[in-house]
Amino acid sequence: MRGRVLVIAGSDSGGGAGIQADIKAITALDAFAMTAITALTAQNTLGVQGVHPVPPAFLRLQIESVLDDLGADAVKTGMLGDADTIATVADMLEQRASGVPVVVDPVMVAKGGHSLLAAAAVASLRKRLLPLAAVLTPNLPEAEVLTGMAIADEAAMQRAMAALLGMGVPAVLLKGGHLPGDAVVDLLGTPDGVVAFRATRIETRHTHGTGCTLASAIAAGLAQGMALVDAVARARAYVRAAIASAPGFGGGHGPLNHAVTVDTGRLAAI
Repeated sequence: MRGRVLVIAGSDSGGGAGIQADIKAITALDAFAMTAITALTAQNTLGVQGVHPVPPAFLRLQIESVLDDLGADAVKTGMLGDADTIATVADMLEQRASGVPVVVDPVMVAKGGHSLLAAAAVASLRKRLLPLAAVLTPNLPEAEVLTGMAIADEAAMQRAMAALLGMGVPAVLLKGGHLPGDAVVDLLGTPDGVVAFRATRIETRHTHGTGCTLASAIAAGLAQGMALVDAVARARAYVRAAIASAPGFGGGHGPLNHAVTVDTGRLAAI
């Protein structure tokens, strides 16, 4: 096991997303997961029934406790909830994790539609957290909120990518799964250009936690010293395999099979 990843995110009582998915994904990829929990949620595959935020002072203590002793080779942020939480996380990353790559998954809405980020906190996310990111991993609805642009096709994805990079983020993985069609395209953009990852869509309702899982898998790769494009390729292969072998639990958007393994020798073909 190599690569220490600190995940700063909310807990999912259903086990499919959030901290639970993060820990499973990081462990499956042979890295070491540590956590600072931002909120407790009561949720399952049908939706979110309640959210209990963690006080900022205790969130700060969790981050300090981990970084002061165990350290981190990468950080992943997920559900942050409000502006005070974002400010706490940004302060701690600036003070205790300077130079550590940060994967920012701008979690805004749960799969069932429940809001997980206060509208007033979006500006704080742009101002405080995006400048600290090594890579930002929005889906299309999240990118639309961050940019104020409608994204209805791949050309619009390219324009949104340029806008997000213009906010000072060095790399963006813009996930295109919300677009219709038999193929899914994700775009990885950096100042050096855009790499497109294309794959056939897997028709399934068992996609709960895909965003959390993908971002944590990328963070595991970065913690292990992988180049960003390689970390993204492995993470996408892992998530696709986890979707394809999902256990089928729950009556709604079911969880993935986080225990799946991937053939790293086949990554270029996925």
